[in-house]
Amino acid sequence: MHILKSALTAALSFGSLARTTTAFSTVSRSSIVASHVGRVASSSNNSGRTFTATTTALNANVLKLTEPAKDLLPGVDVFIFDCDGVIWRGDSVIPGIPQTLEKLRALGKKMYFVTNNSTKSRAGYKKKFDSLGLNVPAEEIFSSSFAAAAYLEQSKFKETGKKVYVVGEVGIQEELDLIGVPHFGGPEDANKQPDMGPGCMVEHDEDVGAVVVGFDRNINYYKIQYAQLCINENPGCEFIATNTDAVTHLTDAQEWAGNGSMVGAIKGCTGREPTVVGKPSPLMIDYLCDKLGLDRGRICMVGDRLDTDILFGSDNGLKSLLVLSGVTTEEKLLSQENVITPDYYADSIVDFFVDENAKVGA
Repeated sequence: MHILKSALTAALSFGSLARTTTAFSTVSRSSIVASHVGRVASSSNNSGRTFTATTTALNANVLKLTEPAKDLLPGVDVFIFDCDGVIWRGDSVIPGIPQTLEKLRALGKKMYFVTNNSTKSRAGYKKKFDSLGLNVPAEEIFSSSFAAAAYLEQSKFKETGKKVYVVGEVGIQEELDLIGVPHFGGPEDANKQPDMGPGCMVEHDEDVGAVVVGFDRNINYYKIQYAQLCINENPGCEFIATNTDAVTHLTDAQEWAGNGSMVGAIKGCTGREPTVVGKPSPLMIDYLCDKLGLDRGRICMVGDRLDTDILFGSDNGLKSLLVLSGVTTEEKLLSQENVITPDYYADSIVDFFVDENAKVGA
């Protein structure tokens, strides 16, 4: 899997939804994991900061946040939040989140919301925030569907005259529309079934120059077959994944198979590794730092996944905090097998104001 190392070098305006980008470079995931193994083995706290926190016998490198007013908030100007499992689960906001975000804004903290979920465009996510009663400005929202479009734009895909075949949902299509890249597939192929009688075959468009695979609740055999034909038979066709998350939160009742299962199906029949544009790719953090003048040393990435959110933070020079309100359990975090270590962890971001909450409950 290729992880993009890149910078957006021109302003992205959500109001106009116009954007320009510059080149990405790639690094291998194996080198990323190796660097974490070395980092965990050599240092219990590579930031050099002092925390008032609890440690565990299983993994002494992991610190549970107990005094956020002392250990966390003073050293952070910007919080980058994942959404699924941090802000909401499925279509339900996590209790206490609206009040927590209001308190952070009252302290003058900047916030950005970066999600690997590609089912919605940035405009679509703005509607979701509004529906959950969360007052989040549109310019604070970034999705992997946007990242896929930004990658295609910086590579001047439109100038090739090629098309994109989409395995995914409307979010990817809306972002591609904004940069004028022709596409097809997605929801329109939800009910298609290939004829597999004697001598039958699926005809595919030879002008497809990229297949973008995002989370797709209507994945089917036709889409998988069409995607593999484009990748295997169209010279130079790119295989792009919005993310490779193993599971996701469609509802607050259980975990559901994530985009990693869709990407895995295409990998299995093509033998190709995708270019991954979502976290832990540095695309969006490079933009935030370079264009908004943010100091990486005073940014904290907050997420519920070790291999995307926490990796995104630690490999891009950010503080990182894992919350247990999503897919990662405390047992997994503290296990000897885990080599990805956040600076600290908490049950939920509501714990950022644990002292105030305790006083209210007293």
